[in-house]
Amino acid sequence: MANKVQFNSEYPINIQSDILYERAKGLIPSYSQTMAKGPSQYVNGISPKYIKRGRGSHIWDVDNNEYIDYNMAIGPISLGYAYPKTDNAIIQQLKDGITFSMMHPLEVEVAELIRDIIPNAESVRFSKSGADVTSAAIRVARAYTGKNKILCCGYHGWHDWYVSTIERNAGIPQSVKDLTYTFNYNDIESVIKSVDDDTAAIILEPVVFEEPKFNFLHQLSVICKEKNILLIFDEMWTGFRMALGGAQEYFGITPDLATYSKAIANGMPLAVLTGKNEIMQLFDNKVFFFNTFGGEVLSLAAAKACIEEMKEKNVINFIHQQGLKLINGINEIIYNLNIDFVEVKGYPFRSLVNFKENVGEPLLQKSYVQQEMFKRGILWSGFHNLSFSHTDADIEYTLETYKEVLGMLKNVIHKHELASSIKGIPIQVGLRKNTDFNTKPVKK
Repeated sequence: MANKVQFNSEYPINIQSDILYERAKGLIPSYSQTMAKGPSQYVNGISPKYIKRGRGSHIWDVDNNEYIDYNMAIGPISLGYAYPKTDNAIIQQLKDGITFSMMHPLEVEVAELIRDIIPNAESVRFSKSGADVTSAAIRVARAYTGKNKILCCGYHGWHDWYVSTIERNAGIPQSVKDLTYTFNYNDIESVIKSVDDDTAAIILEPVVFEEPKFNFLHQLSVICKEKNILLIFDEMWTGFRMALGGAQEYFGITPDLATYSKAIANGMPLAVLTGKNEIMQLFDNKVFFFNTFGGEVLSLAAAKACIEEMKEKNVINFIHQQGLKLINGINEIIYNLNIDFVEVKGYPFRSLVNFKENVGEPLLQKSYVQQEMFKRGILWSGFHNLSFSHTDADIEYTLETYKEVLGMLKNVIHKHELASSIKGIPIQVGLRKNTDFNTKPVKK
């Protein structure tokens, strides 16, 4: 019998998931199209591997086990699975077509909506993935400044200019690797030491889980203006979640360029590049950035409906309230259990349960908690991507589960039984950000 969202007596049975997993072996490299969705990021043997359907904040796997989902498709589900307003917009547009031989009115309508929301959106371009628009931003920044080098901080997609900074960079020429460097978040000195006369742009995620300190983002903005460097905000996570206008609205900073995807279309593939007219006009006839599916209209219809719903229902405020309940509740549980090896980081719209090394390997702690969350009907990867569909009942049940599971974690650590208590293959090291921070260009 399939598990439900409750305190189940047994771990979920994953027969159909495992059959599909075997069929994929050798056929699909790494099994998954998205690393964060793949089997290496879950306790293999306890976790389901394939999801069949979702509604609201809940999903059902191919074995019909039900879970409250805090991953929300690794970010894109902002309103909820099968959300009526966005789904109806897709269905209505589908009756007229998906993509056409010329432009569609939705391209103008959605661009106008974005212009009215995002502070720097004097000009707007669409594409399909976050990596598309971050790479377009880098290309136009180089064209505008006449310079070549890039400084980055965070995760910016799979294209050569960024992946050259991480360990998994085979296939990228050394000449490309020599043009991108990294800096430490909240360390303005690491930026100053890395900037040179050939620096075209500084791109970063405005926040991940750590808050900016000592006016870090504002200091970055000042340096960029002084050095004729373009400031680019990668707002894949902060856009349409931290505030309707993203981190630039939240912090009161207007970057030269900004990139968005994930939450804007409630699961449909759409990416957006926004920026100042004087920069973006280079796309008219000097910088090439075109693709067949950039104006695909099912995604644009979903985005229009999603943005309108966010405005009408004050979605961002609701997500903030629910996320705050979760953070405060977990902090209270940690305090009452008197455990010093677990902490909550981040913002209400996206928070992280972090495990410290003082009592053992953090990935083993995370693996143990994850398997016990799965048993109790919560799809969990350590963080909480809140949506408009996460109800009070979801939050209350989640906190009850945290209370039990974190107490169990404390007990197995005290008994030195953590590793032996994990019933599958533990979570493997993933790829989320640069692995070699503060690499500095060679100044000639």
